[in-house]
Amino acid sequence: MSADVAIGSLETPVGRLHVAVTDVGLVDVSWVETRVALRVVDDPVRTKPVLDMLAEYFRGERKRFDIPIDWRLTSGVQRDVLETLYSTVDYGQSVTYGELAVRSGDRVPARGIGSIMGSNPVPIVVPCHRVVASDGLGGYSGGTGRDGLAVKQWLLIMEGALPPTLGWDPGRLEL
Repeated sequence: MSADVAIGSLETPVGRLHVAVTDVGLVDVSWVETRVALRVVDDPVRTKPVLDMLAEYFRGERKRFDIPIDWRLTSGVQRDVLETLYSTVDYGQSVTYGELAVRSGDRVPARGIGSIMGSNPVPIVVPCHRVVASDGLGGYSGGTGRDGLAVKQWLLIMEGALPPTLGWDPGRLEL
């Protein structure tokens, strides 16, 4: 496994995103500086493909990410659930916490699925924003501070999983 990580950032309609990429793959996507405790190196060859794909996604040109993921920040059932989400819930779709629990083998109750989504180290790429409550949006740990649900709603509208609300701006998140 890699002993270092390359970091980069990108301004998006939902705020500045930071990415961390090891020689294995994408390990972290965050609205704050990287949470990976590895030596940081300057390696745009690693970060550019991820940043380019994210830019394409936010322009509506990319529906799927095809980059390797370094799952080192996950383990066991958490990784299984996130991999199930990544491979079964496509752009423009959503799934409830309970439905994802069933797809993942019923080893985790819906409440536990919510906790796993909140600990997803690579949001947007592994689309935890597509996991909703049976009676509404549910939660979202993306964004900064109190704007998590606004980010989730914006992403779901952009992907077409929700109808646009009055005042929705595809160029930026309004809080």
